[in-house]
Amino acid sequence: MFFHLDDGKEMHRWAQELFPINRSLTGDGVRETLNYIKHLFPELNIKGIPSGTQVLDWSIPKEWRIRDAYILTPSRKKICDFKANNLHVMGYSTPQKKQIDLDELQRHLYDIPDLPTAIPYVTSYYRENWGFCLTSEERKQLEPGKYEVVIDSELFDGEMNYAELILPGETKQEVFLSTYICHPSMANNELSGPVVTMGIIKRLLTLKSRKYTYRIIFVPETIGAISYLAENLSHLKKNVIAGFVVSCIGDERAYSYLASRDGNTLADKVAKCSLEYFSRDYLSYSYLQRGSDERQYCAPGVDLPVCSIMRTKYGEYPEYHTSLDDLNLVTPKGLTGGANALFGAIWLLENNEYLRTTVLGEPQLGKRGLYPDVSDMQQDYSYVMKMTNVLSYADGKVDLITLANTINESPFALQGIVNTLKKHGLLEVVEGEG
Repeated sequence: MFFHLDDGKEMHRWAQELFPINRSLTGDGVRETLNYIKHLFPELNIKGIPSGTQVLDWSIPKEWRIRDAYILTPSRKKICDFKANNLHVMGYSTPQKKQIDLDELQRHLYDIPDLPTAIPYVTSYYRENWGFCLTSEERKQLEPGKYEVVIDSELFDGEMNYAELILPGETKQEVFLSTYICHPSMANNELSGPVVTMGIIKRLLTLKSRKYTYRIIFVPETIGAISYLAENLSHLKKNVIAGFVVSCIGDERAYSYLASRDGNTLADKVAKCSLEYFSRDYLSYSYLQRGSDERQYCAPGVDLPVCSIMRTKYGEYPEYHTSLDDLNLVTPKGLTGGANALFGAIWLLENNEYLRTTVLGEPQLGKRGLYPDVSDMQQDYSYVMKMTNVLSYADGKVDLITLANTINESPFALQGIVNTLKKHGLLEVVEGEG
């Protein structure tokens, strides 16, 4: 049912192939990434929204295209070479071709003194600016004199692209997955989300049946989520029963959960159940510690039941938003674990149901072969107790997840018991009464 290391190796291979692409809010890198995903899943629908389009309180920015960028030192050494590492250029830098002295250049340079070998990730999407990013070690070596700055880029009226994939289920109720495709070469903060989402799609396509319809989107962070809400909010509010932002889900250090604004939605419940099953020491964060697209999906008036299942949360690992967030940090094992935690939540949604005991009073388990023939206090009655606990709380008013939490059991572990009791006619599925 769940993912194995070979699945993680495949996801890691996808990440390796996508890693060199220069992605941003808009542009050829986003389209190249989406076309890569569409090659694997032809049903993916790639869409575009023109620059300047009003989306809620925002508007779609101009499209950014960059061909090259670098700095020539006074000794004519090329540094901050965009073609060597696309993090060297501030995202959305305006075109430049000029000579400046070191003092002026310093005002457009970014580094992280505490991480002297890291190139930081810096952007300026909504105010025209330009800049270069480099390691602190490199910055310390800069010599006085004239520097030649070259940024071969352009900002123009184009479009912002995103993609969606709809996998129909038995009902119109939907599970919503959202991941982003707007960061350049970083592995956990960017590519782990899309490749795990791709792994989830592949697994969903193998299911013999799906109770729910799955709405899966690949969007630029923030503006993409806002744009999708602007176009689909009414439908999402009507149909989505649970959703997850898929990000930072590929390292091996931790498992993490970030709550929805409500904190007690069905998505929150299955997320915590799944993480408890796969990692009892997972880290739990409140909505006050938000930072990704849950900000949009849980905003007042939107109020979608969306939370996040992660490995190490964004902003909580030192390599975050730097060149050190690479494919050594994200591993096949880490991706496998992240995919399992997310798919575990999906499995719980698919198998969650309201259950009701079919007999009045306590059922006689012995005549059904479910109770030991001889009453002996030396026997292990734990399995019997689990059965009777399920029957005691299966009143049709609570779902399996709530029931499992009440009797301090994992809903994964209870599934076999539920199936046994159904087989013997002691449990029936009902429409929820509460």
